[in-house]
Amino acid sequence: MRLPAQTDAEPDAEANTAPLRAVLWDMDGTLVDTEPYWIVAEGELVGAFGGTWSHEQAMRLVGQALPTSAGILQEAGVALDKREIIDRLTARVIEQFGHAVPWRPGAQELLASLVEAGIACALVTMSERPMVEKILEHLPIGTFRAVVTGDAVANGKPHPEPYLKGLARLTSDVGGLAPSECVAIEDSAPGASSAEAAGLTTIVVPSAVAVPAHLGAEQWETLVGHTPADLAGVLVRNSADFVGQGRE
Repeated sequence: MRLPAQTDAEPDAEANTAPLRAVLWDMDGTLVDTEPYWIVAEGELVGAFGGTWSHEQAMRLVGQALPTSAGILQEAGVALDKREIIDRLTARVIEQFGHAVPWRPGAQELLASLVEAGIACALVTMSERPMVEKILEHLPIGTFRAVVTGDAVANGKPHPEPYLKGLARLTSDVGGLAPSECVAIEDSAPGASSAEAAGLTTIVVPSAVAVPAHLGAEQWETLVGHTPADLAGVLVRNSADFVGQGRE
């Protein structure tokens, strides 16, 4: 499926999405269903050093920065430095892709509709550039107006730096962009915490693990059937909640 080229938004679309100027996307578990691939890679790596890797241990790594995950794998017995662990995991995940991208249900369609409506999109992921490039190859050039990868930040999620950097890059490209005009889409607790700490209205669509109910302006079971107007609606409701609670 190819995404349509960006066009000027129709008047009705502009009215439906008026508060919304940008959407910042997480990648693993939100845009693409790579978590099973990471779990396989982790289990194989731990096994190669004579250890065992449980489902519960794997779930601890969901949404974490790769250096954090590498440290947990070292605790599980992987006798490599963090850089080598990250490189091995990334290469194994890319190998599992083959020639297809495992898109999350509804994600590609929502991304396409945002681009068509003229809403700027950014990708904010803890995966590193080589893996991200494999995903971007399957999208038209310019789909994401900004990309922030795990190897481009000093502090990974749940720290706000990744989303603050994504917002800054979008602002440079779009101009005059405020957090109050943006929505983040996340699937994990570390990711949602990062986005909210950066001041972004966050929609959580849990994937591999449940996310505490207090995280995210709203939690959706799926992105299937959702539109840019739905994201704008969350932004409006979240802004109204802040005003109602005296947190303008």
